[in-house]
Amino acid sequence: MKPQPDPTPQLLAQRVRFLGRVAPFRGLDATQLATAAEALTEEEVPAGTVLLVESGPPGTDLFVVRRGSVELSHKDVVVGMVGRGEVFGYPTLLTRLPPQFTARARDASALYRLPAAAAVGLLLRPEGLSWLARSQRERLLAASRTMRGFVDVRSRPVTSLLRSKPLFCTPQTSIREAGDMMRKAGVSALLVRLREGMGIVTDVDFRDKVTVEGVSPDQPVSTIMTTPVHTISADMLAPEASIAMMASGVNHVPVVDADYQVVGVLSARHLMALDSRSPFALRRSMQRAGTDDDLVQTSGDLTELLLDLIDANVDAPTLTRILTLLSDTITSRLIELAIARHGAPPLPFAWLAFGSTARNELTLASDQDNGIAYADGEDGAAAEAYFADLARDVNTGLARCGFALDPHGVLASSPSWRMPLSRWRAVFEDCLEGGDVERLARASVAFDFRQVAGELQVDLALTQIMRDAPGHKSFMRGLAQLAARTPTPLGFWQRLDERIDIKTGGLVPIQNLARYHAFAKGISAHSTLERLLALHELDPAAIPPGASLREAYVCILGLQLRHHAAALRRGERPDNTITTTDMSSLTRSTLLEALREVSAAQRRFPRLAAALR
Repeated sequence: MKPQPDPTPQLLAQRVRFLGRVAPFRGLDATQLATAAEALTEEEVPAGTVLLVESGPPGTDLFVVRRGSVELSHKDVVVGMVGRGEVFGYPTLLTRLPPQFTARARDASALYRLPAAAAVGLLLRPEGLSWLARSQRERLLAASRTMRGFVDVRSRPVTSLLRSKPLFCTPQTSIREAGDMMRKAGVSALLVRLREGMGIVTDVDFRDKVTVEGVSPDQPVSTIMTTPVHTISADMLAPEASIAMMASGVNHVPVVDADYQVVGVLSARHLMALDSRSPFALRRSMQRAGTDDDLVQTSGDLTELLLDLIDANVDAPTLTRILTLLSDTITSRLIELAIARHGAPPLPFAWLAFGSTARNELTLASDQDNGIAYADGEDGAAAEAYFADLARDVNTGLARCGFALDPHGVLASSPSWRMPLSRWRAVFEDCLEGGDVERLARASVAFDFRQVAGELQVDLALTQIMRDAPGHKSFMRGLAQLAARTPTPLGFWQRLDERIDIKTGGLVPIQNLARYHAFAKGISAHSTLERLLALHELDPAAIPPGASLREAYVCILGLQLRHHAAALRRGERPDNTITTTDMSSLTRSTLLEALREVSAAQRRFPRLAAALR
């Protein structure tokens, strides 16, 4: 952006008038408005300009749209729009975490930018916090409702499952009246009209808050409602709705049309009636398991679920996301059961997933890779003993549920992967100190991490260390060499071998390429596809052509999962060794083209590695 001259008094007055009508600036006195106006910079951006990148570097400015509009997208799908007089960019600005969405100018727009030094103080005023609480309706987990890819032509749109019109009341309606309304209408959820947005009250709220907690039925219904409310679009398919509700942790969601008008409320009961062996129903059974044995028995349905989803033509990335969600559910329930046996944890902790589980790329052939970080405390020996017992129970339980122990010992039950947070920081910092094989191997596992459970927040502390990677030339050079030298199963003549390991020869090279570029560009996305997509937004020339490597990854992952399904149908444990001569000519040709895309991307890396010397 070009340097700008100091604003004239006339321009400052124009900014003050505009800001005075925009939340969260409303309520500022004249002096405060003038200070904010002087701190602003103005920017004219053409349509298509990317302002923030999902999982990319944290934002440094608060944006106000003066003219035009900006679209917010999640996983390349538009999920929201910001228009004139609206604000965006505050979650990443305040948390210093990567943006939740990609922000792109929908048309030629004029923007105000308020730098962090001025914006943070503004947002942390009581009025600013109130505005944040109201406006932050959608959280990151709710973005999963926009997941595409359930390409099942037999699936039904959610509107076909709705059996009644939405029922509304006011916030002042008494709990008793609300219950009578729901009973007469025969519904399990009631929507509450609010000045901004809406709330929801369900039969679960009546049971938990009125019957159990003793809230008086004479109180207004607003005392037991939930707000903000997760919603889904009317054109969403039932399988997509199931995943959205799982990720959001809700049992009811309003269904809205293109004008954001509610057309009905979808319940978990609707989805479970549609398919009793759905991912939602299986997750619910896992959450209700009373013992480890019950959970092991329920997890036996994972195999049949995988086969059902493959037969329903669910695409590979969505399928691995479902399996990862269910694996997270198993892990969380095992942790809860272990805590019930051993007592409350002596210190806050975080259960960490690594590898394919961290990247949301789990398959039924994946090993478990995990660890524990816990808060530093005075009685470290007692904490270590407690978490060693908890880790042993969870690792053993996951193995019984079908996720084998990692043969390399990347397990929370190993002291090397169970440490206080200060030692995790030291390990991450040490990984950056060189490009030797041992450090690279540990970084390639540890740096693909995701918190599954626990109240100790480790993401910011560890992600900040990873952002320093570009400044460590030896480490980055080692990553580049690793990405370039991971062999694909193509010989000198670019032909397929008769037998190939589809994981190590096809998926791992792409994962290594994506990991290198993610570190180089400050991208903290978990999954390989999200990393490639964020990279394309930040630097389209990094791995040309744009979508080819993503398409290759999806193709190879799909072949891997179909190979697993074939083994499961034969009653065998799935592996990753594929006989290419057994493939159809079309499948073989598709795989060959995908692997050639990987090789082409790898051939760029010797130059990258040389540039880092």
